Amino acid sequence: MLSLKLLILGLWLGANLALAKMPSLPNLPSDHLIRYLNTFPKMKQKLPSNVTTTQACWGHERDCKAEARFQTPQCPGDHTGWVQSKQAQVDTFYYQADFGYIQQQLAELTPQCLPKYLTDSSLECTRYLRFCRGRNLLFDFRDLVDREERIRYHMDVLKPGQLLGHCELNRTRLTGELEHTGSALQSWGPELRNFDVLPEPVMESNHCDMVVDTPTFILKIDATYNMYHHFCDFFNLYASLFVNQSHPAAFNTDVQILIWETYPYDSPFRDTFRAFSQRPIWTLSDVEGKKVCFRNVVMPLLPRMIFGLFYNTPLIQGCSNSGLFRAFSEFILHRLQILFEPPKPKIRITYLSRRTKYRQVLNEQELLEQLEQNDDYIVQRVSYERLSFVDQLKITRNTDILIGMHGAGLTHLLFLPNWACIFELYNCEDPNCYKDLARLRGVHYVTWQQRDLVYPQDEGHHPEGGAHAKFTNYRFDVPEFMRLVDEAAKEVRAHSEFPYHQQSKKIGPELQKIEPHHEL
Repeated sequence: MLSLKLLILGLWLGANLALAKMPSLPNLPSDHLIRYLNTFPKMKQKLPSNVTTTQACWGHERDCKAEARFQTPQCPGDHTGWVQSKQAQVDTFYYQADFGYIQQQLAELTPQCLPKYLTDSSLECTRYLRFCRGRNLLFDFRDLVDREERIRYHMDVLKPGQLLGHCELNRTRLTGELEHTGSALQSWGPELRNFDVLPEPVMESNHCDMVVDTPTFILKIDATYNMYHHFCDFFNLYASLFVNQSHPAAFNTDVQILIWETYPYDSPFRDTFRAFSQRPIWTLSDVEGKKVCFRNVVMPLLPRMIFGLFYNTPLIQGCSNSGLFRAFSEFILHRLQILFEPPKPKIRITYLSRRTKYRQVLNEQELLEQLEQNDDYIVQRVSYERLSFVDQLKITRNTDILIGMHGAGLTHLLFLPNWACIFELYNCEDPNCYKDLARLRGVHYVTWQQRDLVYPQDEGHHPEGGAHAKFTNYRFDVPEFMRLVDEAAKEVRAHSEFPYHQQSKKIGPELQKIEPHHEL
């Protein structure tokens, strides 16, 4: 009921704000905008006098009550000895993978280099330098033009003295946070260990060949063509907006993205950056050969942090439904203007057809023909690699059951409706990857269990030698396939947010019309 009230209020609020012509407010879904206004009370003072808001909060705020959080994890399963109580189980998941993780990062923010005056530099970071932000910092990229090799995942982009600021550096504290430097994507240690002090204010010196006034996010990215790994980048960038949420402009898109490599940025998922920035993406090639001074710079959470978010997240057993992951899903869909289509009484099934050498379904046509014979299903087969990413999202957002073989395309489960089900047809002996991602997003997960009813083409041949389940093709038993799809359909229909939920006859017609828009 709380989420419904927020929705109605948010829609009304959005209409009033449009009339009031308040361009300073960020483009956010209604539930998000209300929490943004509660984070920045001064912004609420600009609202029309007849507009009121609730006490809704995200969950990272210290005074945020559990019932006002964006979402509370669900922990119906056993915690298998991790903790001593059900509440401890919920709290553990919340701090591992939800807004509790943001709360911990905020609590850890510690000055590394303190300014004396407003025009001085500053640097503050969380533990192990997983997230940092600074003001008036100089990056010396002059010698990058002499590098013969392209830069990606490098630990030596900067050398000692090539990152400078005019402030009081606590070198002992900074050095003590350099434990997580085993790889480039674990922390900002490889860069910040080179930090040194400039004797005069950065912006008042003659050292800057280029001054960047636009707030800048520097990204060390995991991948560009693998959706699972690239969305580790996007998700951690989104989480970092909350850690950096010290100013009302926190969700504005007038920011610069700088990717920490010299390869040209190219990705089938590049449209996702439009959710964060309205400016062209930079790489190090755009700044090489120059001493660049940034007025405001953020080094966000990284994709391969130890005990990080999305990748390497240690999840307690028995819990699901991270509000942070749901918020990310809604944020991306909203910013990219992916339209929501109200569901139909029939279950909408999207089957992901692979065009790769391995993990093809050899009797795919037979399986689909059986599905299409069921009048309760609307079935479509798609090859996402042939569509733009925005067009892919249009399909995913309006799917009730998503079916596909183990592979990065299953990352689309992040953008399914809350009531949807992901059917990983076969996990290829990698059982936790998409099962855990489904837990985080809060959608139901189904996969093949009967090993004697799946028929591999051969044992699979890994390119580096040896048998491997990911490097072959498969046939599946048709009756068992249909049974699992029917199981998934039952889960969809049983979900309380599904508009044709079995209890929906008890709900008034006005509420039934509004319920689908919970996905805004």
